[in-house]
Amino acid sequence: MHIHILGICGTFMGGLAALAREAGHRVTGCDAGVYPPMSDQLRALGIDLIEGFGADQLALKPDLFVVGNVVSRAGQSDGTPRFPLMEAIMDSGAAYTSGPQWLAEHVLQGRHVLAVAGTHGKTTTTAMLTWILESCGLEPGFLIGGVPMNFKVSARLGHAAPTRPEGAVSPWGGPAAKSAHLPVFTIEADEYDTAFFDKRSKFVHYRPRTAILNNLEFDHADIFDDLPAIERQFHHLVRTVPSTGRVVVNGLEDSLERVLHKGLWSELRSFGAAVSDFTAHGEPHAFDVLQKGQVVGRVEWALTGTHNQLNALAAIAAAEHVGVAPADAARALATFENVRRRMEVRGTVARPGGEITVYDDFAHHPTAIRTTLDGLHRRLGTSPGRILAVFEPRSNTMKLGTMKSQLPWSLEAADLAFCHSGGLDWDAAEALAPMGSRAQVSSRIDELVQMVSAAAQAGDHIVCMSNGGFGGVHERLLAALQAQ
Repeated sequence: MHIHILGICGTFMGGLAALAREAGHRVTGCDAGVYPPMSDQLRALGIDLIEGFGADQLALKPDLFVVGNVVSRAGQSDGTPRFPLMEAIMDSGAAYTSGPQWLAEHVLQGRHVLAVAGTHGKTTTTAMLTWILESCGLEPGFLIGGVPMNFKVSARLGHAAPTRPEGAVSPWGGPAAKSAHLPVFTIEADEYDTAFFDKRSKFVHYRPRTAILNNLEFDHADIFDDLPAIERQFHHLVRTVPSTGRVVVNGLEDSLERVLHKGLWSELRSFGAAVSDFTAHGEPHAFDVLQKGQVVGRVEWALTGTHNQLNALAAIAAAEHVGVAPADAARALATFENVRRRMEVRGTVARPGGEITVYDDFAHHPTAIRTTLDGLHRRLGTSPGRILAVFEPRSNTMKLGTMKSQLPWSLEAADLAFCHSGGLDWDAAEALAPMGSRAQVSSRIDELVQMVSAAAQAGDHIVCMSNGGFGGVHERLLAALQAQ
């Protein structure tokens, strides 16, 4: 089958393209501003890419067009359609479908799907769960909205049939995980809408047998009116889990309690709260895992932050559903290498008195920004190094200004904050005014780099946060610091 993918360079659609190519399909695709690293990865797989959404691509005559949610019926200022290819597809009567629908029908059918949903931590938790299953011999397929360091790719089909025969030995010498009845597939389950012609959340297509509900708060203000609207979509996800399935829920979240109150038809496992099924005792970098009050494993790893401790508990509880003992899951996490752009060190600059370290992080929601900075603050403890937060409100929600009043709260752990305000319709300086001289704002990346490099001192930790490329600010900062 030849499929042509509209919006192929997004993390989800790019992963889908890789899966389709691995499955033997001929794959082509298009996007606006075909860009690396996804473009490089796709071309390496033999996938031809076309710049833009021109109607002439209809002449490719694929068997099916797969449409990403970047595509809309919107018009340009001159009245012409923004996506002429989509108009041509519809006018011609050619076959088209959404990315999640194609994935459900051609990849997920016949597999035990483990889906990870939540406002925050989806990518990291999915990567943790996938690594646990891989370490314990289940050879999972996966689609993750980032690049997990343990795998170096964001998607693969995995083993097509259950592995690990009865009596096999785990990597640590004990009984191996019994394989699920079906081959396993882990997926990051996004609540964002499916396509312009299907406004349901992506995750309702996945039909998971194991579903993690990691957390839930208001986000995606461009498509959801309020928190109850998102809770309704999470309830729709819960409705798709079979009676033999398992729903793994963060016991600390009132919003998720409301979701479950609407109905639950599957086995429930909770984590995080004192009365939950799975809890942790110890510091986030080294803690015991307790199941119903009994120690069943221990995690010792390089990650920091209570959020990652909770992510680990969720992954352990989900992995148990496909036969992985919590002790083995905890051991596997000792070699978990996290995901690119999750407090990823991009470089250091030597200075008398201590190195300046530059990090890259995907945080863009105020809660995620606060969690990222708090985790670093806890890790640094009483060390003299300062935290400099460099961020851009780039997500659709932040661009709308819906959460601008939360920014000072999200940046409390930072000694200094630097905001890129380019492209905003609201006044970032006014929103950050409660921080006084601790906050600086610029609409230009080059000026922001000058501000940060001028303020940086030996031992500082500079955390750059965005869900986009941020104008290459990391390399530019490192270059400016080196030049000094």
